[in-house]
Amino acid sequence: MSRAPPIRPSFSLPIPTLRPSLTLPLIPFPKKSRFRFRCEHTSYGNPPKWAVEYDSTTIPNPRPVLMASTASLTSSASNAKKVYLFYCAETKALAERIAAESDSIELRSITWRKFDDGFPNLFISNAQGVRGQNVAFLASFSSPGVIFEQLSVIYALPKLFISSFTLVLPFFPTGTSERMEEEGDIATAFTLARILSNIPISRGGPTSLVTFDIHALQERFYFGDNILPCFESGIPLLKARLQQLPDSDNISIAFPDDGAWKRFHKQLQHFPVIVCAKVREGGQRIVRIKEGDPKGRHVVIVDDLVQSGGTLVECQKVLASQGAAKISAYVTHGIFPNRSWQRFEEDKGGCPANGLTYFWITDSCPLTVKEVKNIPPFEVLSLASSIAATLQI
Repeated sequence: MSRAPPIRPSFSLPIPTLRPSLTLPLIPFPKKSRFRFRCEHTSYGNPPKWAVEYDSTTIPNPRPVLMASTASLTSSASNAKKVYLFYCAETKALAERIAAESDSIELRSITWRKFDDGFPNLFISNAQGVRGQNVAFLASFSSPGVIFEQLSVIYALPKLFISSFTLVLPFFPTGTSERMEEEGDIATAFTLARILSNIPISRGGPTSLVTFDIHALQERFYFGDNILPCFESGIPLLKARLQQLPDSDNISIAFPDDGAWKRFHKQLQHFPVIVCAKVREGGQRIVRIKEGDPKGRHVVIVDDLVQSGGTLVECQKVLASQGAAKISAYVTHGIFPNRSWQRFEEDKGGCPANGLTYFWITDSCPLTVKEVKNIPPFEVLSLASSIAATLQI
């Protein structure tokens, strides 16, 4: 019996990701010959990732059979960066949502107590267990009273011989109302930026700072060289939500002033745009439409933050007077001091001058989220997925 000619497979496989549905080219075998061929791909220190077998006696018209191991199909998950996420009391709910987004994020707790004199009494549980690990802290600087205790933790974590440190501060709070108009005005935003810029360096290098829609664009230049700011935005969450609306093809975006337009117009350039402006008439400053037509449209007012809400209310009134069919609002940071969110009511009867169809905020300000939860027209768009993705950078 003559020997079968040598078989030289001419196919190639993509590496490292394999799909079980991959179809390989046929290799002809002599009809009466018995031949068995097996090819394996291995990597050093790991079990075989895949194997291809041919058996001319059991397969009448031989076709490659791909056998992918479980390890190969889940290689992307195993390559995810493990992150230990610490949090303060205010951000616990958001931290839990972030951890639910990825199996590679594990929550770690801190004991937040106070001594009798009111100063913080803090304890990091299992501190030795984070050595050599990627560590992150989810902060909320909602008031000056909580900043000091969180800074104490932020300065302590990088000294635990960790591999890297990321500070997630969804809302950078200072400077939102500051106006540097005369000698003697103090820029507290610059002060906080300098404090964060001096966080101790971990074994992996400078601290990474993740923050969303910082209020004044120039504030990003306040940070020093010992911190790596990563400026994210909540606008992608808004765009995804707008696509879910039944009238998504009738949406217009309104900016309450030129500052909001400069900050967001490039991210929302596919929508018809309306720009409002504050003008002075006599002794009053009133809102006027500077550009665009709201007639018959579902207009969404977009800004980075809201405090008392006065500007949004004035913008809402002028849009309604010009024929807007519906009016909604979005801000990344719903601050609402003194429960000022109560001035915003739901539009129940097609009267946009008196109420909003939706008021979207993110969970960057946890105390506000607790107050407005399940109260129309408010709807919370969570930053959890965005933060989880950023922690993998």
